[in-house]
Formats: sequence, C-alpha cells, structure tokens
Amino acid sequence: MKKFFALALSLVMCIGLLAGCGDKPQTDNPPPADSQEETGPKKVDKLSVYFVPSREPGEIITVTEPLKQLLKDEMLNQGYDIGEVVINVGTTYEAVGEALGAGTADVGLIPGGTYVLYDDGCDVILTATRDGLSKDFDDAKDWNDGQPTEASTKQAVSYRALMIAGPSEKGQALTAKVNAGEELTWDDLNGANWSVMGSSSPAGYIYPSLWLQDRYEKGITDLASAVQSDSYASAFARLASGQVDVLVTYADARRDYAERWNTEFNREGSIWEETGVIGVTAPIYNDTVSVSKSAPNMDADMVAALQEAFINIGNTPEGKEVIAIYSHNGYQKAQSSDYDNERAAQQLIQELTAN
Repeated sequence: MKKFFALALSLVMCIGLLAGCGDKPQTDNPPPADSQEETGPKKVDKLSVYFVPSREPGEIITVTEPLKQLLKDEMLNQGYDIGEVVINVGTTYEAVGEALGAGTADVGLIPGGTYVLYDDGCDVILTATRDGLSKDFDDAKDWNDGQPTEASTKQAVSYRALMIAGPSEKGQALTAKVNAGEELTWDDLNGANWSVMGSSSPAGYIYPSLWLQDRYEKGITDLASAVQSDSYASAFARLASGQVDVLVTYADARRDYAERWNTEFNREGSIWEETGVIGVTAPIYNDTVSVSKSAPNMDADMVAALQEAFINIGNTPEGKEVIAIYSHNGYQKAQSSDYDNERAAQQLIQELTAN
C-alpha cells in the first residue's frame, strides 16, 4: 500500500512538472504599436504648393504642371506617398505669405522680402541658386583688375550690388583712391553725382542705402546729387556721358552693357577699363522655398524630405525647365539668418514709406 501511494504521488508531481515545462501560453494582446516597425511610405493626402504672381498666373500654372509628378516621385523616394500635389498662384505676394501663415499653403516659392515679412508663420528651407560670377569679393578694389566679370559654372545663392564710378574726372578719382587702398570719405562720395533706381529696387537703391548707412550713417537721400534713372540702360548712358559720376546696379550689369558702352553710348575704351567698382554691398539672397509653420504635416522629417526633393528636382533637366520660370537654376539648404540683411532692407523700406 505504501508503495502504491508513493507511486501515485510521483505520477502527480511528474504531470505537474511536464505542464510547467511546456510551451508558454500565448497572449491575445499584441505588442505595443510603437514597438512595431513601420512599413511602407507615410501617406499624405495633399501637398499644397503656392507660387507668387511674378508672371501671368495662367503661364505659371501651365509651365509648373510637370512639378506635380516630379514632387510626387521625389517625395516617394524620401518616404512620403503624396496623394495629390495642388499648385496655386496667389493673387498677390502678400496673399501667398498669408496662406503659409494660415496653413492653407504647405509650401511657398517666395522672394526673400516676402519671407521676412511673413516669417512669423513660415520657415525658409531652401534658397534658389543662379549662375554665379567669376568675381564675388567684399573689397571693391578686387573687382578692378581690368578683366571682365564672367559667368561661372558655380551656382550662387546670392548676388551683390555695386557702386560703379565712370570715366568722368570725379569718377576716375574715386576709382584711383579705392585702387590705392584708401578709404573713401563721405565728402568724397557726397561730392559726386549719383544715378540711382527707384526706392523699391534692391540693387539700385535699398542695399546701396544700407551700405552707406553702415559706413557713414548716411543714406542716398543725404547725397547732394542723386538722380533717379528710369532704367539701368539710361543710368549707364549717363555714366558714359559724364552726366553722373557713380551709379548703383547689380554685379553683372557691366556684362549686359559692355557692347552698348561702345556702340550706343559712344565710348572708345572698354567698359572694364573706363569704370571701376568703389563699393560692394552685402550679399542679396535669392528667392526662397518656404514652408508653413502651422500646416499639419510639416514636421522636421517632412521638411527634410522636401529639401531633398526640391534639390533633386533642380538637378534634373525636367526640373530645371520648370523652375526656370522664376530664373531658378537649383536649390541649396537655407537658414533664417541668411536673410538678416533682407530684414534690415525691409526696415529701411518701412522708414522710407513712413517719411
């Protein structure tokens, strides 16, 4: 009998051990969602891209139509499945800035001036590139080596405005002083006759005004003689004839007027020999690709994807054909501080308007 109970007890214990050593019970609860790896691209129903009306809106819509598929393809490569790309042209530059602030526009291709006016509601992520120049110096005399300023294969995200002295006696004296490494005084500049453009022109007024303010705490309105030209062509004609001693213009303007300097403006020497740079402004940054701060999908990952997508598009023949409507040649990553000079320029415009 004792052997029987001992055998029965051993059998029960053995069954218990076998049950405990078996497979672990399965649970009906799956692991937390954040522990599962995401598969496939992130789906976004719609991406809204706005353009400013710098050209006729119908033309912009037609030319940029291929951008829809280009963006969808490139964003898919970056991990985003965009259901629809919608392209709109704002009624005004301000309307695009307001749409970015409201989140009705996800992306806006806008000038630097529009960006800084509306940077409370949007972030700059890219700067458009343009064909660069063989010269891009801070020091004026470095431009005066007698060699033409040529186009460069290197892409630039900004351009300069120059103060150019002409062949008049006063103009030549200013150039000679700069080339000797001497600093120009306010009296030197105030004693010259200047040609400027309208007060809304970045290269023909605003940035040269900032240059004067930074160095002399004076502006164009403080010059004794500053006449407004209706075009750069008329400004160069006045410079060639000696009616003015100095003009302000964009950095590659002499390239545009080199032939007319001799044929139409009746000068014998080349424009590179008879003119000299006496002042160089801070860089004027190109147009931006900016994104809304309040658009629901616009997080850091989305911004990074858009940056890569636009850069890649700008590197393809098809993409270049689309963005050429805004004279863009490609894109480089940007940051807000790139446009600090534009903020100073906008402040100057407000002061001029107030006066």
